[in-house]
Amino acid sequence: MPEKKFRRLLVKHIDPQDEECILEFGFGTGQNLILVKNKNPKIELMGLDIDPKVKEITAYKFAKNNIEVPLNLYDCTTFPYQDNQFDKVYSCLVFHQLDAQTKSYCLKEINRVLRPNGQLIIADWGKASNIMMRFTFGLVQILDGFKTTNDNVKGKIPQFISNVGFLDVSVSKSINTLIGTFSYFNAVKKLE
Repeated sequence: MPEKKFRRLLVKHIDPQDEECILEFGFGTGQNLILVKNKNPKIELMGLDIDPKVKEITAYKFAKNNIEVPLNLYDCTTFPYQDNQFDKVYSCLVFHQLDAQTKSYCLKEINRVLRPNGQLIIADWGKASNIMMRFTFGLVQILDGFKTTNDNVKGKIPQFISNVGFLDVSVSKSINTLIGTFSYFNAVKKLE
């Protein structure tokens, strides 16, 4: 999997601007947070994840690299942020691990914490672009479960995003890999 290419394109899609408040949903080991913060240190960046172990790994990595980014945990309920707090929320390789109900719930929470006209960027497995991509994605499904990954490979992620009220939902780029089609989904929160 061309991880460096995926991350580089993700940062390009995020395009962090001075003074923006940005959240990563599902920060994992913090690599994307480091890249985004290094791209523009003049942003307010935060991370949210469910796993205390990855938070410890990320905090250690940040201390080692002298990076300060607040990391929060949540318990699959309400995100610990105010309404309309962020200019952008991004996520990478998280939604294919969530069942349909959790996908919808998390997207509702992302919509809530985004400011009007705020941007959503999701980088994850998307609709298989051909039969070969559908076949090779079977490896991901065996590892991560068919229940959570079927929505991705069937191209339903834009529908999930639209269903919670986002506008201008699009797939801005898709890349065929050895194990499936990786896509960048973009949307905007409607003005209130």
